[in-house]
Amino acid sequence: MTIQIWYEHTRVATIGDGPVLRYEPDWLAASYSFPISLRMPLGPAEVPAETLIPWLQNLLPESGPLDTIGRTLGVARGDILGLLERIGRDTAGALTIGPHEPGETPGYREVPDDDALVRIIDSLPARPFLTGEEGVSMSLAGAQDKLPVAAIGGRIAIPVHGAPSTHILKPDNPRLDGSVQNEALCLTLARMCGLRTADVTTQKAGTRSYLLVTRYDRVPASPFWHRRHQEDFCQALGRPPSAKYQHNQIGTPGPSLKDFFGLARDRMTGADTLRLLDAVIFNVLTGNVDSHAKNYSMLVDRSSFQFAPLYDLMCGATWEGITLNHAQDIGGQRRGLHIHARHWQRMAAECGLNATATTRRVVRMADTILARLDRAIAAVRALPAGDHYVLNMARDEIRKLCVTIGRNAKA
Repeated sequence: MTIQIWYEHTRVATIGDGPVLRYEPDWLAASYSFPISLRMPLGPAEVPAETLIPWLQNLLPESGPLDTIGRTLGVARGDILGLLERIGRDTAGALTIGPHEPGETPGYREVPDDDALVRIIDSLPARPFLTGEEGVSMSLAGAQDKLPVAAIGGRIAIPVHGAPSTHILKPDNPRLDGSVQNEALCLTLARMCGLRTADVTTQKAGTRSYLLVTRYDRVPASPFWHRRHQEDFCQALGRPPSAKYQHNQIGTPGPSLKDFFGLARDRMTGADTLRLLDAVIFNVLTGNVDSHAKNYSMLVDRSSFQFAPLYDLMCGATWEGITLNHAQDIGGQRRGLHIHARHWQRMAAECGLNATATTRRVVRMADTILARLDRAIAAVRALPAGDHYVLNMARDEIRKLCVTIGRNAKA
């Protein structure tokens, strides 16, 4: 069995028995080529299964959605190649996986009205990514309901036959009331604090609200947007998605902040290293406890790697039953309110950063968040999905975190 990997109309590589990956000679010779992964540099050597499989796993959804897709397609959950051959035509990054059928025309199937969009949203738990619908083949990582879509002329459309999606639609989560406004707030606040983030807005369709996130791995063009390559830190560090948390019980250690900053220092610029540091600090100060390795990514070009805009930011402290432990520890401490100057200094030493400058950066970021929090909340309330009581709860939690963590960092 062989599976082909494509960039637009150019064949990039072939996966054969083993499985092993081989780059195509024409791709290696092309002036616009780029490596599939930091761990798969361009060259004639075969990429072995132990390198390839974790990277591919990170393109698939997790948990319940993956089980549901497998049952729908009649493909075993562990058959990574079999799944990606069916749902790999629109994934994270620039590549498409699977056959290009003769005569197939990429395009978009417009959703005619809000009632139809509500039916699609309501169907996502039973049909993740509209699996099984004619012409639809797409996949995103994570366990949350979401759908890659295209926003065309103010309407939502479904990409078919390999056309690139332009946005990610994330509906309200019945288990996390106000998730749409919560995530919109954290992304808006991050941008107001000077961090690079994916563009975001909120929308409503009937009784459902949803987040609409512009994909930073897509570039506007006519007639179709172009894809831009990226990989998340799990992929870049060679970890399977089950190891996305530093502390886990699967037997495979998850990446630590030392690993994150080693990656930035080795492959990215000094400015990117500071962007990563600001992202880590912001996530602690806003209670984004789920900032695991798959929620950090880098953009990939032929010979350079760049820290990608932030996405999937949320204040977890607003809901009961959500852990208060962060996905990575800060100098050995995982609880935000218990992080003191000594923890930031220890983290800085482990990550090759200046300890004094790091603690000063924490205090400065805390002050900046407190100064801009109310403006960010007002901006989210003005978006189409409107207000939600969770915004007041998030405001109170973020204020408490910034005041306490900022004070502790000064001690």
